[in-house]
Amino acid sequence: MNTNPKIVVVGAGAFGTALAAVAASADGSDVTLLARREETAEECRRTGRNEPALPGIDLPAGLKHSADVAVLGDAEIVLFVMPSQAHREAARQYGPSINAQATIVTCAKGMEQATGRLLTDVLLEELPGHGIGVLSGPGFAADIAKGLPTAMVVAAAANETATLLAEALSGPTFRLYPSEDRIGVQLGGALKNVLAIACGIVEGAGLGDSARAALISRGLAEMSRFVVAEGGDADTVRGLSGLGDLVLTATSHQSRNLRFGIALGKDGRASGRQGELVEGAFAASVAARVARELGVEMPITEAVAAIIDGRLDVRTALEQLMSRPITQE
Repeated sequence: MNTNPKIVVVGAGAFGTALAAVAASADGSDVTLLARREETAEECRRTGRNEPALPGIDLPAGLKHSADVAVLGDAEIVLFVMPSQAHREAARQYGPSINAQATIVTCAKGMEQATGRLLTDVLLEELPGHGIGVLSGPGFAADIAKGLPTAMVVAAAANETATLLAEALSGPTFRLYPSEDRIGVQLGGALKNVLAIACGIVEGAGLGDSARAALISRGLAEMSRFVVAEGGDADTVRGLSGLGDLVLTATSHQSRNLRFGIALGKDGRASGRQGELVEGAFAASVAARVARELGVEMPITEAVAAIIDGRLDVRTALEQLMSRPITQE
């Protein structure tokens, strides 16, 4: 991997645009934002902005815009920035055009709903021969694009690769920490969305800040058990991609998962909201199913999944959680 590798960001949504912008802010960078439609790329070139995704934010002049998959042919780093459930299809669509030596980095926070697999496993299956990494942690797209200080994590199978990715993608206000724990980093990103929905339910139902604090604490314990059972490192849960991301997503109204949970808490039940596009809504049922298969107790995740699926109302779920047997913390 070169000192200034060619980077292509696949996905011109808010987060993809933000990551492309911060990577393009580095001296000597070569970054292309690959959009699905030529109209999007042309509008970005013409205005220097991606208004539908990041309204009012100017993009770096050096950032390139394209809708031609040919730009993937000599890319050294390819970021996949699309919803978690679209990763397999995207890998099949873009895979034939990607440089055989490129490292692929998933930037989504979720698990594949149909199989319960991690996104790095999906990419390893669909794009054999490529190095596969994951970028996750506490960072809202608008904050990153505005140049507000943000720190996240990038993980790869080898620390050397993770370090090279961190150096290539970091910018003056955007710092990436390398990690070798792809499992822990991914599960932290996926499960914090579930817990953010739970915190939203607490807020929407008017249950108070003490309940939110208890939920975050016990939710982290669930997350840690699950990460270890999947082969990850419990210490990762206490870092940026676990605790850091959870604190941000569970307390800021910029979070779609928190807002989704608030609506559930106010309504008292799902009320037809199952189809809303929030990653935590997919991750809850997947994580609950996999946890049962692994024999891992995850009562909060189970409750969130049951509420979203319409099997429980909020009050009944709360009563069940509060009546669980008392055990050591």
